[in-house]
Amino acid sequence: MRVAIAGAGAVGRSIARELLGNGHQVLLMDKDPRAIKVERVPDAEWLLADACEMSSLQEAELQRCDVVICASGDDKVNLVVSLLAKTEFAVPRVVARVNHPGNESLFTESWGVDVAVSTPRLLSALVEEAVTVGDLVRLFSFRHGEANLVELTLPEDSPQIGNRVGDVPWPPDTALVAIIRQSRVLVPTRDDPLEALDELLFVASAEQETRLEDLLSPHHH
Repeated sequence: MRVAIAGAGAVGRSIARELLGNGHQVLLMDKDPRAIKVERVPDAEWLLADACEMSSLQEAELQRCDVVICASGDDKVNLVVSLLAKTEFAVPRVVARVNHPGNESLFTESWGVDVAVSTPRLLSALVEEAVTVGDLVRLFSFRHGEANLVELTLPEDSPQIGNRVGDVPWPPDTALVAIIRQSRVLVPTRDDPLEALDELLFVASAEQETRLEDLLSPHHH
């Protein structure tokens, strides 16, 4: 997979190293010469260019990319690059970093963003997830709220404890994708029983989140 990363700061370089380690081709681009630190990620391609300029994106051959990651520290830059990548180069998947939570509502398909990653929201969600039992915690949004990755730790008084996954009347537009049980990650099957303090990970539409919470932990709301 070929991935272009706009923004070669600490965040962009860290992402690049992870992707290279997984066998992907990575191009890092930045308009600031101080950000071009080839020795930090020697296996990546590097391009000194302004990612907001069409000529730069043409030079980067964005049309050959499977994914573009907008990882700069400037939300305006990330939105412009997202829009150009999607509309002018038909990049299949655009991931954008949200630096300021107040701008999160802009990072939608209208601006070419498939997945928006808000560092403040993720940190907040991880704190909530660490201390909360029985409450639904939103970890991640896909296509800005059409579907979310959510987590709920099953309380000890849940009416669903002991029920098999296949027997639980899950709300529509909801998929249980993983069960974390005593540090083990389980891919759920219909016959797996639910246990107290299971961490359940779902992909669910936003409008079903309340129903999911009521189903699994009604006594907590």
